[in-house]
Amino acid sequence: MTDPVRRCPDHGYTDGTCPVCGATGETVLSADRRTRLSKFLSGALRHFPDDVGLSLDDRGWVAWADLVTVATDRYPWADEAAVAGVVATDPKGRFERDSEERRSSGNRPEAGDSDADTDRVRAAYGHSVAVDLEPTDAPVPDELYHGTTPDNVDAIRSEGLKPMSRQQVHLSASVEDAHAVGRRHAADPVVFEVDAAALLGEYRITKRGNETYTVDRVPPSYLTIIED
Repeated sequence: MTDPVRRCPDHGYTDGTCPVCGATGETVLSADRRTRLSKFLSGALRHFPDDVGLSLDDRGWVAWADLVTVATDRYPWADEAAVAGVVATDPKGRFERDSEERRSSGNRPEAGDSDADTDRVRAAYGHSVAVDLEPTDAPVPDELYHGTTPDNVDAIRSEGLKPMSRQQVHLSASVEDAHAVGRRHAADPVVFEVDAAALLGEYRITKRGNETYTVDRVPPSYLTIIED
């Protein structure tokens, strides 16, 4: 269940009590509005930037002020604090924020750093529009997982995992997370285990956000059904 976005006066945005001082803080956005705004921001940065008047650069970045403008135009109840709160507290790390000051110093903003002088933002993964996300050097677990619908099982067994409408295949760090992804499309999802340790010998796997890994494709030889 989605929680409201709150803001601790001393430590920034949170979706519960502040993990630093335990303060409840002020409510920035209700749970329902948080969900609606998050879906819009994800779609605008991943799938339909042109439709809302955004222009992404080659790496998927867009000016922070431009994103705030399209969001507040779409939802009159939203303001910059609402957009900042959704971006900062996304549980999967779907968004990345960056600023000129931090780029020049070689440091990247923390996900909950509400005081950063942010001037650009992007989706961390999930794009259907063409962007070129730079690789990361985060370690990759030996096993990863992919949740899907029962209708897709035969094709996946035959052809493996392909990006389909996305730029890359998205894999989950845990069975539970993959199952939750599959439940978006079916009441009884199937989860495949991916032999990521072996796959790394053939393909680059990159961590994106907090719990997601991307790869160009996964041949069927690296896949095993663990739940159906």
